[in-house]
Amino acid sequence: HGVLDGETKVALASVKIARLSAGGAMAAVAAVADGRVQNAYALTRPPGHHATPDAGLGFCIFANAALAARHAQAVYGLNKVAIIDWDVHHGNGTEACFYDDPSVLTISLHQDNLFPQDSGRREDMGEGAGVGSNINIPLPAGSGDGAYCYAFERVVLPALQQFQPDLIIIACGFDSSIEDPLGRMMLHADSYATLTRMLMEVAHTLCDDRLVVIHEGGYNPMSTPYLGLSVVETLS
Repeated sequence: HGVLDGETKVALASVKIARLSAGGAMAAVAAVADGRVQNAYALTRPPGHHATPDAGLGFCIFANAALAARHAQAVYGLNKVAIIDWDVHHGNGTEACFYDDPSVLTISLHQDNLFPQDSGRREDMGEGAGVGSNINIPLPAGSGDGAYCYAFERVVLPALQQFQPDLIIIACGFDSSIEDPLGRMMLHADSYATLTRMLMEVAHTLCDDRLVVIHEGGYNPMSTPYLGLSVVETLS
């Protein structure tokens, strides 16, 4: 019965549901780490990438992808985890969880200075032992296929090759699509299939196909299911 911020209201069952959402992300990691599946999609709500270690923000209560990464490390010995976040908003919470940790590579592609304000700057690259393990790719409003694929080819894929992860997690926001009301980007179903395929290929090369996709944003109820279907079809 409270408000974490202007967007994030907490009702009686919110914590229970948020724990289930985080648990769904961890269960997806467990299925991949155990070798039961090559990849998995955690279709959960609420999202998590804005939640910092000590506060919820922007519809997020717990940091689902960050908890899933720690679960992979602590329980399954997957020591190096890469988190690729293509939600339209900066993954500030995931960044905060690992800002000084070189064992987790965090890469966020997002609309420049959309949400949170003054967050996700290119020069924010980590601190201490984690310098270089946080990469922000702020893109101008109106970016589409070309910008995202170029960023993947020039930054994301080379960074993964250098980092050599044991597991890749995608923080999968569909609010980068052309029809989403909370962003101004121009991705579509084929875009998400292409980006998914690129990360599947690098996962096949670097970490025995271990790839977990965790649902984040996506706020057009008419188009988001088709975008999700495109990713799931590609994974399967």
